[in-house]
Amino acid sequence: MATIIPASDIAETVRVEHAPPIDHPAPQRRPDWIKVRAPSGETYHALKRLMRSKALHTICEEANCPNMAECWGGGTATFLILGDVCTRSCGFCDVKTGMPNPIDWAEPLRVAEAVVSMNLQHVVITSVNRDERPDGGAPIFALCIRRIHQVKPDCTIEVLIPDFKGSLSALQIVMNEQPDILNHNVETVPRLFKTVQPQDKYEWALTTLANAKRLKPDGVTKSGIMVGLGETPEEVLEVMRDLRSAEVDILTLGQYLQPSKQHLPIQRYYTPDEFVEFRKAGLAMGFKWVESGPLVRSSFRADRQARALSPRWKEIQARAQ
Repeated sequence: MATIIPASDIAETVRVEHAPPIDHPAPQRRPDWIKVRAPSGETYHALKRLMRSKALHTICEEANCPNMAECWGGGTATFLILGDVCTRSCGFCDVKTGMPNPIDWAEPLRVAEAVVSMNLQHVVITSVNRDERPDGGAPIFALCIRRIHQVKPDCTIEVLIPDFKGSLSALQIVMNEQPDILNHNVETVPRLFKTVQPQDKYEWALTTLANAKRLKPDGVTKSGIMVGLGETPEEVLEVMRDLRSAEVDILTLGQYLQPSKQHLPIQRYYTPDEFVEFRKAGLAMGFKWVESGPLVRSSFRADRQARALSPRWKEIQARAQ
């Protein structure tokens, strides 16, 4: 049986365990290349009504995603399962923190029904952290995948999971249901982990990604990084190298945008040219797909990634012909 891979086998060292406090600079003027339009349109409102009618949540709303107008306008959304209250208090995230409600075991069926109603060809499912449970809520992820496979077998599935504190048994519950893409975002550089994600560990993130590939060698794995929290470009490149050492296939890089004055401040805005350089570096390292831009978020163009890299998508297309 597979065993958890120590993070030390993936990255030689976790470079700084305790981050120094992040400076709070004066608010910066948002540059011209950061433009977010308010969500609107008939498709957006129809999708919002559908989510509310099935008592479902989306990370698009809970995290104030800057791409919500574009994605919802095109009839695409990322489902947020396991409630809308998180047991962790990350400094960048706008999801509520507290003690969540009990697990809703009927939620996977409602997610599957929504996928059918929207006629999705690709769906992304993520969640809050549920650290009060030893399994981290992994069975609900598994049931969502299973239900969607039952009612919409031609739909590919990406799951953006928590780190489950590095638990192999929780990860295996999810991987047993054969998601097409397994995503876990590392979010930031090791030096800033304790400030940005105080209840997370860099080792847990790398372990989760490496073990996902070990459990399903032909599966597709994915991770994402935010920039603008005080890291250096070289630190970002170091994290990218660590992710490639864990055989991650897809990388997303985007600009951190402060959800409110209570969240971590933006240290600086990266230019579009810098994001282009990150993309070039990622492809040179061996990532199969790199999305890198100011407004890129984890689910940005996720359907295109699945169509390009998922073995099951190719099988679905072959059966349809």
